Amino acid sequence: MSDWTIRPERPEDFPAIRKVLVAAFVDDEVAVADGVDRIRESWIYRPATSLVAESDGEVVGHVMITGCTVISDAGRRTIAMLTPLAVSPERQRQGIGSALVRAALAGAEEAGESLVMLEGSPTYYGALGFVPARKHGLELDHPVPDWAPPDAVQVYLLPAYDPADQTLRGVIDYPPVYG
Repeated sequence: MSDWTIRPERPEDFPAIRKVLVAAFVDDEVAVADGVDRIRESWIYRPATSLVAESDGEVVGHVMITGCTVISDAGRRTIAMLTPLAVSPERQRQGIGSALVRAALAGAEEAGESLVMLEGSPTYYGALGFVPARKHGLELDHPVPDWAPPDAVQVYLLPAYDPADQTLRGVIDYPPVYG
């Protein structure tokens, strides 16, 4: 049995979430934490799928499902994107991150999303059911970061996914909020 609960973030959690982000993203802490602040002020913010893991009243993990756009010959379509996922370093490798991802995916499914995309470790996210996005006709509008292998761009297909839907194939365009 876990010693944490997962729930939607609340404004009073924002300072604790920032602390988790800074601790978890040592190499890019300010950029990630500032990015989350910018997300909350933009159209891509989805409070219902911005979640925290809490243990003994303390925020120990955070995940967000936000939005980005797929540009295709069939037009433009907003899709769900998971970013970022963070767990306090002293609480990592206890299942909190994967529990947050599963809860966020359940929220995206409940919201009627077709898929969720992300950039991340193919090993970690692959174990959670994510697959390379290119296998489903999706690619980034920019190169993956230096830290990322080519298959870092991944998708998780939800029950509403329709493989015949051409608006779900094309170039993934990040909103300017991501810098």
